[in-house]
Amino acid sequence: MNLTDFEALSFDCYGTLIDWETGIASELEPWLARAGREAGREEILSAFGEAELAREREDPAALYPEILKRTFLDLARRFEISEDEQEAERFGASVGRWPAFDDTARSLVELKRRFKLFLISNVDRASFAQTAVRLGVEFDGVFTAEEIGSYKPDPRNFAFLVNRLEEHGIERGKILHTAQSMTHDILPARAAGLKTAWIHRRFGRSGWGATAPPPASQEPDFMFTSLTAMASAL
Repeated sequence: MNLTDFEALSFDCYGTLIDWETGIASELEPWLARAGREAGREEILSAFGEAELAREREDPAALYPEILKRTFLDLARRFEISEDEQEAERFGASVGRWPAFDDTARSLVELKRRFKLFLISNVDRASFAQTAVRLGVEFDGVFTAEEIGSYKPDPRNFAFLVNRLEEHGIERGKILHTAQSMTHDILPARAAGLKTAWIHRRFGRSGWGATAPPPASQEPDFMFTSLTAMASAL
C-alpha cells in the first residue's frame, strides 16, 4: 500500500495540525500557578483529556466552547480551585489562540498538490474560523461537530465523513484518514472501514497527553512522526 493509492486525505485538526497541547497548557498552567497549585504538564493534559471526552459524550449537541468551559470547571474541582465563570469563559474561547505545529502549513501545501484535503474536527464553526488562518490552505471540505451533532469518536462522525466524500465522487477505499489521536480518530476510522495514517506527534514521549487513552490497541496503515515526514513519503 502506498500513499499515492489514495485520492483524498481527511484530517483531524486539533492535535494533528494544531499544537493543542501547547495551547491548552499555556492557558491552564498560569491559572494553576495563580491558584498555588503544583501540577506537571503531563498531569494537566491527562486530566484535560479525561474531562473533555466525558463532556463530549455527555452532551454531543453542545458547542465546543461550552465543552471547554465545562471541562475547565471540572478541572477546577479536580485541583480544588474555586470555580470562576469568567476564567471558564476565557478558556472556552481559547481555541483561536492555540498555535499550529511548525510543519503544518508547508506540509499541507505540499499534500494539496497531490490530494483533495478534507477536515473533520471536534469543534464549532466559529472557533475553527479563527484556526483556519493558521493552516495555510483551503480545504475541499470542512466538517465540524456542530453540523454533525456529535463528537468523535462517535461512529456518526465517520459515517458523515464517508457520505460527504462519496458526494464528492470519492469512494471509501480512496480516503486516508490522517490524525494524531488513536481514541478519537484512528480506532473509529478503522471501524468505519477507512485506511488510516497516524501522525505520532508524541513520538518519544510516554503517555497520551491531552487525548484520553485508547480503549484498545490498533495498528494504523501508516505511521509518521510529523506531517513533514508524511509529505516527504510521496
